[in-house]
Amino acid sequence: MIDLRSDTVTRPTPAMLEAMMSAPVGDDVWGDDPSVLRLQNAVAERAGKAAGLFFPSGTQSNLAALMAHCGRGDEYIVGQLAHTYKYEGGGAAVLGSIQPQPLENAADGSLPLDKIAAAIKPIDNHFARSRLLALENTIGGKVLPAGYVAEAVQLARSRGLATHLDGARAFNAAVASNATLAEICAPFDSVSLCFSKGLGAPVGSVLVGSAELIELAQRWRKVLGGGMRQSGLLAAGCLYALDHQVERLAEDHQNAARLARGLSEIDQASVLSQATNMVFAQFPQQHCAPLEAWLKERGILTQMLYASRFVTHLDVSAADIDTFIAAVKAYFRLAA
Repeated sequence: MIDLRSDTVTRPTPAMLEAMMSAPVGDDVWGDDPSVLRLQNAVAERAGKAAGLFFPSGTQSNLAALMAHCGRGDEYIVGQLAHTYKYEGGGAAVLGSIQPQPLENAADGSLPLDKIAAAIKPIDNHFARSRLLALENTIGGKVLPAGYVAEAVQLARSRGLATHLDGARAFNAAVASNATLAEICAPFDSVSLCFSKGLGAPVGSVLVGSAELIELAQRWRKVLGGGMRQSGLLAAGCLYALDHQVERLAEDHQNAARLARGLSEIDQASVLSQATNMVFAQFPQQHCAPLEAWLKERGILTQMLYASRFVTHLDVSAADIDTFIAAVKAYFRLAA
């Protein structure tokens, strides 16, 4: 199968599976799983932070970070398109009693500085307390400009807010901008880094930040059900990805550009954007469901909506992209 639905669909490579099967393990709730400790230290060092904490998912990592930064009745400022607001089940409000203050994202994924400033509440008992600015990088595949990030974080700090980055695809941002992971993470007080997307691990995210923040997050991880035992088996997959599958993200970005070029040759397709490993395109509404079925019959998995997203990853080659483009062209030839 050629699966373009998301980079979450990647399978562990044989070498990654071997690393997982041979990993030394302990009991992570007791804090003595050597593979987990190694991963947390390695990721924190690469991100330029004091400490790290392993989570089963990015959603839980983000939520624990929000709960470590914010108390009951506090609020965090976030984009309407951000994963922490739109796609994580309302966890901040439901489980953290944290009020989101969503702002409309600009076309490049950023939150306009004037909107951030206007959203920060005065100290008044009538208002939720503004405690945190949460950004996402990449967002919709787009890399937030470093200059913008610096300004946004400076604004937040000048008004007494902490900052969190949903860095589910921060490795993509680093590779695409020829920056180090530490440079991407440096402005933020906490960063959630995911290993089960482009890096190809089956499970896992690491939250990085100060030792004090990670200590708070560790308690919330337990409360949220994230206390795992011999989780070194999972951490070993993330360690393998960290050591072997970061630089190759550039291939995914090249394949996404190849996919966008191919779609641009099809009259019925309109490419909306391509950045890092994501392509967004529009097709006539009446063709979306039939085209998705047509592709599935030919071993190609997509989610065809009016505005469709196609995501490249380590299990998609340049030849797979060509196969996909050829199949879309064939469909529209027959549909004409």
